[in-house]
Amino acid sequence: MNKNLVWMILGAFILGLAVGIVFWQTGVNITGYVTWVQPFGQILVSMLKMIVIPVILLSLISGAASLPTKEFGKIGVKVIVWYFLTSLFAAVVGSFLAVAFNPGSGTSHAEWAGLMKSAAGEVNPASAGSLTDVFLSMFQNPFQALAQGNFLAIIVFSIAFGIALKIISESENPKLREGASQFLNIVETCKETVFKMVDWILAYSPIGVFCLTSVNFAQYGSTLFGPYIMLTLGVVIGIMVMVFIVYPVMIAVSTRKNPISIMMKIREPMLTSFVTRSSAATLPVSLRAAKEELKISDNLSSFSLPLGSTVNMDGVCVHLPMFAVLAANMFGAEMGFIPLVVLVITTVLASVGAGGVPGGSLMLLFIILQNMNLGPEQIAIIVGLALGINPILDMFETMNNVTGDLVCTYCVAEMSDMIEKDTK
Repeated sequence: MNKNLVWMILGAFILGLAVGIVFWQTGVNITGYVTWVQPFGQILVSMLKMIVIPVILLSLISGAASLPTKEFGKIGVKVIVWYFLTSLFAAVVGSFLAVAFNPGSGTSHAEWAGLMKSAAGEVNPASAGSLTDVFLSMFQNPFQALAQGNFLAIIVFSIAFGIALKIISESENPKLREGASQFLNIVETCKETVFKMVDWILAYSPIGVFCLTSVNFAQYGSTLFGPYIMLTLGVVIGIMVMVFIVYPVMIAVSTRKNPISIMMKIREPMLTSFVTRSSAATLPVSLRAAKEELKISDNLSSFSLPLGSTVNMDGVCVHLPMFAVLAANMFGAEMGFIPLVVLVITTVLASVGAGGVPGGSLMLLFIILQNMNLGPEQIAIIVGLALGINPILDMFETMNNVTGDLVCTYCVAEMSDMIEKDTK
């Protein structure tokens, strides 16, 4: 996403907020305004829902198909385990801070229901809080899962399909190898095509953000300020915890190196990711830092960092629980220990499908909210709230993602003797 579009989205959010608050404070009848403006905001949410399944399906098949060959298996497994562990840490940190900040808790469910008459339906939290239901929902007929939008089943099938495709591409049968290679090229082409469609949707997003923000604040007013502040603080603090505490501790424990000097060597890709808001766009800078600053073997970094830009989304794992807790407070869903465990598991699995594109976490928000048994109108409200501040949060998230990729790659390189000998 270019800088002009980022500023346009932020400007649309601020303008929509101002218009909505004016309507709220003056107490004028907003029925006509909502009737005419709200559909333009709902179009943006609908377009995101339209594109989310293709993005996740194609990104995961492509990412899983790039997993290591037989010769590179042990190192590849180490990389994947490290990515999984950092995502798990991030999801736990995000869930803990979400409960601590508890966005949306200042207003009772009855008051939220009174404000949100169009989406005041009750949530059935019992099914959302069952570990067994979550596990069973991961294995479903893929065509049924695509038709019903069962995201967890789509994620599991896509990863398994990509791995199987990778194995077939290394078969001794030349016809199978050729067919798998051609199919992978088609998948990659389709993925880039879908990402181009994402660019078009993002180009429309300033209009959608203005409409959603102005309508939300016109209807619900200053009640939303508290949740916005709590969400922003919670996400930023969670990411700072990951970057300045969790990652340095991981470096110190696993490599016995000074974590401060290592973190200083990756400051350029960290800053680049903060500005570009894209793990994929930062990849060339990350690869250069891995080679020139960290002295990591190209054999490792050329595999680990592209894979990480696709599947390792630690910042997303911090971000998503915040909106889940907000939704629970707004719509009366239970958020006890078991639902939190389900939230952590779902967040880690969902983060794999972020795709490394700007705003990818918005698409994954559908997965988290759907798993809480929220209705379409309720999901639309939460996504509408997320759209307004996503450009700000996305900067911090992407920096977290890229930092996690480099830290994991460096730790694996140190433990696997894949650092050039002239570096200490």
